[in-house]
Amino acid sequence: MTRKKIVWIIIISIIIVGVIYLGFFLRDMSQFATGVIEDTKHQETFRLSHTLVNGDIIFQTSKSSQSRAIQLATNSKYSHMGIIYRQGDKIFVFEAVQPVKLTPLDSWITRGADSKYVVKRLINSKTILTSENLSNMRAIGDRFLGKEYDIYFGWSDDKIYCSELVWKIYNEALDIELGNLETLKDFNLKDPIVKEKLHERYGDKIPMDEKVISPASMFDSDKLELVLKN
Repeated sequence: MTRKKIVWIIIISIIIVGVIYLGFFLRDMSQFATGVIEDTKHQETFRLSHTLVNGDIIFQTSKSSQSRAIQLATNSKYSHMGIIYRQGDKIFVFEAVQPVKLTPLDSWITRGADSKYVVKRLINSKTILTSENLSNMRAIGDRFLGKEYDIYFGWSDDKIYCSELVWKIYNEALDIELGNLETLKDFNLKDPIVKEKLHERYGDKIPMDEKVISPASMFDSDKLELVLKN
């Protein structure tokens, strides 16, 4: 065997060994990364389970087709919201989507943009959100369970949208108004994205005087305090 062939065999052997070790390294790094992600999820779940209470209100930036228009019209990053319901050791979000339903908290969070969310709570909630009042809130909410999502943002109870659901539960059960009721004409309707969505929904007959409650208005309510921000 010539010296040249021996050199090539050595080089090829080194490359093969290197590839094998690289494979083991990448496998270990992948397992490590997976472990870190799972540990982070576990820590987040632990934090939420020890922090959230019934009646808390959770906000997120939705990834729905109308989300950007809502953000622009209300000058807020938040376009979707719901109420925290605890059932034993499980946590759900009662929300108006299609249809109104209970959604596991983890699923609700991952459905939002970048899995970011903010949780707010009624000020003096320990005094106000008694077992009796929470039961009353659940009873009010059950009236809307299964109803269709209202893409036209009407104020009737026939169909319902996310902020309307939360607002009506608090208002009817506790006589508390979270955020200021507005009309469509009060919002910023000049942006092309907003105009396009309005035309898509209403054509040329936009109900400018329709009563509306937005996630932004409820988020800014002085009756709520910050609990968590992720």
